[in-house]
Amino acid sequence: MSGPLIALQVTLGLFLVVFLVLWFRLGKPQAENDGGLPRPGELGVGFVTNFFDTLGIGSFAPTTALYRLFRMVPDERIPGTLNVGHTPATVVQAFIFTTLIDVEFTTLAVLIAAAVLGAWLGAGVVAGWPRRRIQLGMGIALLVAAVLFTLTNLGIVAGGGTATGLSGGLLAAGAVGNFALGALMTLGIGLYGPCLIMISLLGMNPKVAFPIMMGSCAFLMVVAGIRFLRAGAYRQRPSLGLTLGGIPAVLIAAFVVKSLDLENVRWLVAAVVTYTGVTMLWSATRRAASPTEN
Repeated sequence: MSGPLIALQVTLGLFLVVFLVLWFRLGKPQAENDGGLPRPGELGVGFVTNFFDTLGIGSFAPTTALYRLFRMVPDERIPGTLNVGHTPATVVQAFIFTTLIDVEFTTLAVLIAAAVLGAWLGAGVVAGWPRRRIQLGMGIALLVAAVLFTLTNLGIVAGGGTATGLSGGLLAAGAVGNFALGALMTLGIGLYGPCLIMISLLGMNPKVAFPIMMGSCAFLMVVAGIRFLRAGAYRQRPSLGLTLGGIPAVLIAAFVVKSLDLENVRWLVAAVVTYTGVTMLWSATRRAASPTEN
C-alpha cells in the first residue's frame, strides 16, 4: 500500500476510536425498553443486512424495512440508529476494500471528504426533525432506493469504463455528487447504489466504487453518528445489535463467501423497500391530519 493510503486508514482508525469512546460515554437507553444487550432479532438484522452490504446491496434500506416490519425502532429514530449502529461494521468494510482494490488516491480522498461534509451538515438537520418530516423524507428516500435496485437489475445502470481515478471537471462532478449522497445518507438513503451509478457514469471501473463508497460511508457515518449520539436521536439496543451482528457478517462475506448471484436478492429488496416506502408516506399523510402531533 502507498503511504497516503496507509495514512488514510490510520486516520479512519482514529476516527473509529473516537466514535467508540464517545458511544461508550454518551450511549445510554433512549427509552424504557431500550436497555440491555441486543435481542436475537436485533443481532439477526445486523448480521443479514451487513452481510449483503459487504456484497454491494447496501444496508440502510433493508434495515429500515426490517425495523418497520418488526416494529423494532420508532420511525423518527431510524436514521440515527442506522448511522450509529452500522458505523463499526462499515469501517471494517472500508479497511478491507481500500486494501484489496486499487483506486487513485486523490480521487478517493476528495470523494470521501465531500461525503463527510455532506453528512455533517445533513445530520445536524435531520437529528432535530419531528416524526412526520422523518417519515416523509425516508418514504421518498426508500422509493428512490427501490428504483435504483430495479435499474441495476434491468441493466440500465450497467457499464462504466476502466479508469481508476478522476481529474478536472469529472472530479468536481464526483465531489458534488458525493456531497449530496453524504447528506442524503443521514436521512436513511444508502450511498452504495447511487455511488455505484455515479462512478459508472463518470467512466470509472465499477469495482472502484467499492473502496470509494465504503470509505465514504465509514468516514461520514462516524461524523454523522456522533451528531446523532449527542442529540440522543437513535435507539441504543438496536444500534448495538447492528454492530455486534454486523462485524462477523462483514468478515464472512468478504473472506469466505466473496461473491453471490445477487439479482434475486435485489428484486426481493426492491419489493420490500417499495412497500416500506409507501407505508412510511402513508403514515406521514395520516399524521398530517392530526395537528397535535409532530
